[in-house]
Amino acid sequence: YVIVGAGSAGCALANRLSEDPTIKVCLVEAGKKDNALMVRMPAGVGNLIKAEGAYNWGFWTEPQKHMNGRKLWWPRGKGWGGSSSINGMIYIRGHARDYDQWAQMGLRGWSFADVLPYFRKSEGYEGGDSAYHGASGPLKVSESPLSSPIYRAFLQAGEQAGYASTKDFNGAEQEGFGRYQRTIHKGERWSASYGYLRPIVGVRDNLTVISTGLVTRILMEKGRATGVEVVEGKGRLAQEIHASSEVIVCAGAVQSPQLLQLSGIGNPDHLGRFDIKTEVKSPNVGQNLQDHLDLTVIHEMTQPISAYSMQKGLKKIGVGLQYLMNQTGAGADNHLQAGAFLKSREGLEMPDLQLHFVNAIMMDHAKHQANKDGYTVHACQLRPESRGTVCLASSDPFQHPAIDPNYLEAEEDRRAMREAVKMLRDLCSQNALRPFTGAEMMPGESVKTDEDIDAFIRRTGETIYHPIGTVAMGAGDDAPVDGELRVRGVEGLRVVDASVIPTLIGGNTNAPTIMIGEKAADHILGRTPLRSDAPSFAPDDWQNSQRVSAPERSV
Repeated sequence: YVIVGAGSAGCALANRLSEDPTIKVCLVEAGKKDNALMVRMPAGVGNLIKAEGAYNWGFWTEPQKHMNGRKLWWPRGKGWGGSSSINGMIYIRGHARDYDQWAQMGLRGWSFADVLPYFRKSEGYEGGDSAYHGASGPLKVSESPLSSPIYRAFLQAGEQAGYASTKDFNGAEQEGFGRYQRTIHKGERWSASYGYLRPIVGVRDNLTVISTGLVTRILMEKGRATGVEVVEGKGRLAQEIHASSEVIVCAGAVQSPQLLQLSGIGNPDHLGRFDIKTEVKSPNVGQNLQDHLDLTVIHEMTQPISAYSMQKGLKKIGVGLQYLMNQTGAGADNHLQAGAFLKSREGLEMPDLQLHFVNAIMMDHAKHQANKDGYTVHACQLRPESRGTVCLASSDPFQHPAIDPNYLEAEEDRRAMREAVKMLRDLCSQNALRPFTGAEMMPGESVKTDEDIDAFIRRTGETIYHPIGTVAMGAGDDAPVDGELRVRGVEGLRVVDASVIPTLIGGNTNAPTIMIGEKAADHILGRTPLRSDAPSFAPDDWQNSQRVSAPERSV
């Protein structure tokens, strides 16, 4: 097996396939090994996401029609662990109904009862084994300690605003305010690389890992994928790696469709513009792009307890030294320990908004630093109706593709985001947060009317790093891949990553991507899929509950 990409799904897949010593696996990654201190140290996340570099592809979108023509920054992970090596380390699976809806779309084997065993198999949860959690998996998951009073005030403010609280976003009830579970273990980022890849490299003779090798094309012969073409740097000679079993593309929601298109799998009209011969007619490759658009409400803080005061001046040296000595202190924290899942209007079956509370001023992907204490409340719409594309911009595999998320095309998306601003402002006005809350920096006092709010969202909205859907699985022949992630129209080729997700789930996408890698291994090896009898989220329970979804409020 040749696996393209050592990201979240690729690492999981390489581990599970190579468990059988009779199977040979070659894992090809365009980036390098994840050795840098900023990758290991949770507080280093801000340095990793803000600029293109050794661990960040640094994509930009096309000008966004509904966001003032802005090009938006799209960081994506490069190197061992992929985006799990640069993300915010939040462990969220999404809502159970997300997966049940996949099954209702005809994707047998993808209901919540089908995927829960793979979440549990992947998870090494510090709270122990239960119906919803696994304790012995490779991916270490820990509870946020709520180490600052500002997090507890945030949770209390949610209750004062009329919302529920939940003990476990990944348990029986997602809706409400609560602490996040994180992929942090003993003060270190626990990426897919550290969970799945590093423990077996150099131990299993049947696994070969090639770093800094960009796969430029899938080799095909007589309707079958036979290998890949790899180039270790622009201008270098291409080499071929052949697969006697399968080629498995795990390059992510941006580069998996790009690689398929470069290999002649896509829309013939689009491929023809770049003089690429069509090998497989698959018009929906690169379509169906979905992402969580994020907005922020930011306040100055009246007490010196944010990440800024923890690390300002000479304290920064102390933070670094403490972390190097024993992996504790401010360096061991992502400063994002609490959040919420809420409904923007009555009548919704599931929460459609997610909040991330950051104990710092977080603007524009940490590109701009504010030299003061503050806190940031992020909100993203969980199931946008807008759909975008990832298409070739060049036949040169070293050139980035054209990414068009088409944010805010749908009126429902604009409504939900507008309501989110009002909900966050109401939240920040609650008594529990008043001892900490100073002036509103964003949106600012001048933003008052619905029109003002809409303009603010168009001006400042950004990705919160959850693109999916560009090589979506589906039951119909028009879907690029089937329910076992096999690419239609060619044998010996699968796609296994976030690009196969058909509809965006209600939460962060890293844990679901790892789950897909785990589940794909059973499909590939012909093993009987796991299944759970654990209870799911029950719609009747939500309707009968006393939680308030969207309290009445004024701007």
